[in-house]
Parts: sequence; structure tokens; C-alpha cells
Amino acid sequence: MSERGPAALLLALLFLTAPAAAEPSVTILDLPFRAKAMRGPGSEVAVAVATSGLLPLARPKGAAADRASPGDEEAPLVVVWGEDGGAALTLAEGQVRATLLGSEAIEGLAAAETPRGALPGTRRALSGPLSAYLTGPTRAAGDGAPSAAGLTIRERQPVAVSADPKPVPVATVTVPAGPDAVFSRERPHTVRICARTAILAATRQGAEASSLVLVDRLGEAPGVPWAVIARTPPQPGGPLSIAGVADFSGTGQMQTATVTGTNLQLWSYANGAFALAAERTGFAGGDGETALAASLDLDRDGVPDLALPTADRASLAVLGFKGGLAERARAALPGTAGFGVAALGRGEAVRLLVGLADGRVAVIAFEGRSR
Repeated sequence: MSERGPAALLLALLFLTAPAAAEPSVTILDLPFRAKAMRGPGSEVAVAVATSGLLPLARPKGAAADRASPGDEEAPLVVVWGEDGGAALTLAEGQVRATLLGSEAIEGLAAAETPRGALPGTRRALSGPLSAYLTGPTRAAGDGAPSAAGLTIRERQPVAVSADPKPVPVATVTVPAGPDAVFSRERPHTVRICARTAILAATRQGAEASSLVLVDRLGEAPGVPWAVIARTPPQPGGPLSIAGVADFSGTGQMQTATVTGTNLQLWSYANGAFALAAERTGFAGGDGETALAASLDLDRDGVPDLALPTADRASLAVLGFKGGLAERARAALPGTAGFGVAALGRGEAVRLLVGLADGRVAVIAFEGRSR
């Protein structure tokens, strides 16, 4: 036998006896109430709680190092609440810590998510002076589900500096969904395109077909109108859920992850049109009021991954899109995913929080995973 034979055999034995990659660990957060709602870092509710005076001024040691991303620094916390209480959840020294809050206080802050005149139960999108929300309740989709006839955009206008206080002028416009279409209850999202803010929304064409649409100004000149400028082909399976908006492929281009039925799709936008970049079936989307997905950077490469429940909502999968769609991790849940998914931290120190249908909050940790 050659000298390479025993060496190869030894390497094979070492490989077979090496410990398997550690699976994500799942625990239940100890909360004295059953939760029914969740808002993630950087959300309107998280920012309101962080700036309301409800939290202690001193941050827990290690909190700054565990922030999810620079965009979440204004409110690096998750807020959960139910009928009997609420809590602000932060990450410090690898532990999710809860600061208990009254549910009435949180619900009062959350009420601002739905502006006057908006479709009941929906949330607005905010970006600087611009806000967008669904208006004009309608059941024209044909299945009785509440939808919206229009997307209302409000934008604060510049005001000249003056010694006399003056009201801030606000430009308001309502954009229709298009011929034979209505907006579904999915929350609009803002996105930066060509150095300006545009809006992503979901529409329905009848009871079974849905599309992702981009609403933008029809030109660069001041005062040009807003309109739907791009639309994906109609997707079967019912209402469309926007799971995430980020540079998921690491190309420097913002992309949108959507779920229709159990089908996950990744859409890119360029030259006035959407293009399908990736697709896989077997996942669950939100229902308009509930965000059942979160972006996270599991390996700290600056390219976000996407966490969302499997179609049966019994597990949470983490998907990466850089170099092609691949499942990077999966964790079985101690119940079915119900009212939210959010991420705290970054890299393998990240904690994924999942609101379960029975009111508990599951915490998923990734330390010890092999890369």
C-alpha cells in the first residue's frame, strides 16, 4: 500500500467522526403576557418607543455592538404587545432582554401607523418628508377581502426660514392601482431609485392574481404626477406579500422579495421593468397586518439574507441569494409562526424573534454554526 493510502483513510475517518454543524438553538422568551403583535428594528413603533421616554436612558452594556445594522441605530429594538402587556426587546451580551411596558402605551403609539382616512388595519410607509398609505376601501377583488382603490402619497414641502411660524404645506395625491386592479392590504414600502424615493405596493387583479407594482413620478421635473410605472406579471395564488426590500444579491441594486401563496420570488428592477431573479416554492407570507419575514446579515459580508417561515409555518428558514438562491439554515419552531418575525444583531450573534400563533415569542440563535 502506498504512503497516501493510510493518510487518505485517516482523513476519511476524521471526517466521519467530526461533530456535525450545530443546529440553530430555539428557546422561548420569558414574558408575563401573551403577545399578538410585533414590530421590528427601525419600524415606526420601535422608533416611537425608543424616543417616547418609556425606556431607561442608559443602554444595556453591549447593546451598541449588537445592533442589527446602521439603519437600525435609531431604534435597535423589537416591540411586542398583547392584551395584558407589552415589552421592548433589546440584545445585549448575547441575550435578548425585555423591558416591560404597558400595552395601552404601545397601542397608543402604534395608532399612528394608520393615518386618518387610511384603509382600516393597514400601516403606512415613511421616508423623510414622504408618507404613503392605502385609501378607498373596496371589495372589488371579488373574494370579499378588503382592498384599497388608491395609494395616497403625502409629501411635506420646503418652507422658507422665517421669524413667523407658518404651517408646513403638504402635497397630497392619490394614485389608482390601474385598470381592473385594486391595492391589496399589504403595507407599502419605500425604495430609493435613481436618487429619489419611490414606492412598492401590491395589487390584485381579481380573486386569484396579484402583482408587485412600482409607483414613481413620471419624470424629473418638479410637480410631475405620480403613477404606477412598472408591474410584475400577474402571479397566481392569492394576495402578494412583500417579504423584504434590500440588495439581496450583493450587486448594488435593490431587490424585492415577495411571497404569493407559497411561492417566493425575488424581483429586480431596471429600465422601467421588473425581472424575476430567483424563485422557490414552500414558504409563507404575511397577511397585510403581519410581517412574517426579516432581513439579516448572517455572515457579516454586507449582503442581507432573508428569514421567513416555511409553508406550514412550523419552521423558519434563512435564505441567501448571493450567487444563487440557497437555504443557509433552518430551525424547527415550538409552535406555528403567527404574528411576526424580526432580527436583532448581526452575524452569528444575531437573534431571530418569531411570534408564535399561541402568543409566545421564540428566540433563534446561530452561534456555533459551521460556515
